[in-house]
Amino acid sequence: MELKNYRLMKKYIYPLSKKFLLMIGVLLLTFSSCSEDFLKEKPLDFFSPDNAFLTEQGVLQGVVAIHDRVRMAYYSYAEFGTMSWAAHGSDLGYMGEAPQSNTYYINSYLDVNPIRRYVVDHWRTGYEIIQASNVLIEKIEGLDASVFEKGEAGKNLYLGEAKFFRAYSYRFLVSTYGDIPLLKKPTKSAKADFTRDPVAEVHKLMEEDFKFASENLPNPGDEAAPGRITKGPALHYLGETYLEMKKPQQAVDALNKVINNLGYDLMTKRFGKHLSKDIFGSGDPYYDLFGYGNHNMSDNTEAMWVIQVEPFIQGGGKLSSAYIYGPRYFDVGLTPDGFQATLGTIFDGKHTGYSDTLSRGTANVRGTTLVYHTIWKDNWDKDIRNAEHNLKRNFYYDNPASAYHKKRIDFSLYDPPRPNPMEDTTKCIYPIHTKFLDPLNYFEQPNRAGGGTTHKDWYAIRFAETLLLRAEAYLGINKPDLAAADVNRVRNRAKATPVLASEIDIDYILDERARELYGEEWRLITLRRTGKLVERTLKYNDNPAVPGADIKPHNVLWPIPQNQIDLNVDADFPQNPGY
Repeated sequence: MELKNYRLMKKYIYPLSKKFLLMIGVLLLTFSSCSEDFLKEKPLDFFSPDNAFLTEQGVLQGVVAIHDRVRMAYYSYAEFGTMSWAAHGSDLGYMGEAPQSNTYYINSYLDVNPIRRYVVDHWRTGYEIIQASNVLIEKIEGLDASVFEKGEAGKNLYLGEAKFFRAYSYRFLVSTYGDIPLLKKPTKSAKADFTRDPVAEVHKLMEEDFKFASENLPNPGDEAAPGRITKGPALHYLGETYLEMKKPQQAVDALNKVINNLGYDLMTKRFGKHLSKDIFGSGDPYYDLFGYGNHNMSDNTEAMWVIQVEPFIQGGGKLSSAYIYGPRYFDVGLTPDGFQATLGTIFDGKHTGYSDTLSRGTANVRGTTLVYHTIWKDNWDKDIRNAEHNLKRNFYYDNPASAYHKKRIDFSLYDPPRPNPMEDTTKCIYPIHTKFLDPLNYFEQPNRAGGGTTHKDWYAIRFAETLLLRAEAYLGINKPDLAAADVNRVRNRAKATPVLASEIDIDYILDERARELYGEEWRLITLRRTGKLVERTLKYNDNPAVPGADIKPHNVLWPIPQNQIDLNVDADFPQNPGY
């Protein structure tokens, strides 16, 4: 029976995640006993694959548990290393709070090594999702179609969703590490003889899985609940996989099905729940896309896969690391005439020092000059994505006692000059894309204006990205006119000057992705796929402490986690070159 109620679905997620971890643990347990009968496990009163996935409701719970695992990785921003820090180690940005070499973020590729947290967590998270998917796939394949209300179609729907997540995990693992173990079946006992399978074999399984998912998942709007996977995301990633495989015509064919047949479109008119509440004074359809409560609206034709965030219910969640994009404006200190620069909102009778519009940023992601200036120079006053309500560039002193109250913060006004000019511009004040903010909707930590936590849903895929992906595929088959047409659909919504076919190349598309998708796309995956990671990082990563991020050709791939190599004692498991 399909789960129709969205809140009911979320109610299941939290308890199921714990049960699912127990289920995976059961696969790896070994019991000691002198009785052979005891060694034959017969789970009767606890949750395990043997008794959990025998009904459609049990299979649904398994799917929900995988969704939960993916959602939690999105929430934390830490486990999806090549997604979460969407600018680090690329052309788009660096860690602004501490722009020097850093343990937790890639400011310098000299710091990337086999024991770094992001290297280890990214690998671990991917294989946890693959293991969970493989367990579910194996059990579904063993069930008779009569178990499912919709028979064979119902069985294949769940199988398609599980295969989608398996391929999705291989997508970021193979991009990040290159040759990796290709696991098509669940691991049921301790294993120390893994080998690295070729990238081509991994891509082949991804192609098969995404294709199966695209043929068996529901059309957009027919999914059982918001956030469930439909044909659109499966075809989108199938097209991307073909680009990885250097098969641009097949990519065009797959992406045509998304763009022409499934009812998606860019939002070109204002919509949503906040039309009379433009916090920054104005707005537009692009701004509305990121409004609280707007992601799942039925008239939002741009949303393809939305990561669900739902406060105040069991199984709901929050983006606990949304603060990484905002500057630390509250660290400006004093006004030029010596008063506290930011008093902030009042809570419990006291000024908090934080704005409930900007919340509490940490400057962990500071964009490059490319992000904030270069890509806008030809359409500075035309492109709505560069408007102040979408890319906030101006911050103001907030203290009535100062003569500078409500005036724009300007570090040139200080006499004597401030002692740390680099820190002022990499940490304290720099532009912020307001898509990362949730003004006046910070429900937690009122003494810190929400502490940077947001409860907005988040796009895993928007239709604009599919258009830009097809533009890349059209370039691959030497049709720049069609590539320009796709890019111009995105630019027309932004009221930007259309690009000519003679001007279009892969760098232009990468710039357009930065304009449209900053903080949403997994930039390292995009740059690896297009062969531009080293070139553009050296050219555009202008971290004043580590220009070019110290990137070298071997840094295109990350190192294999050292614990994977150390534990694989029964087979050779070579490290990636250069590490």
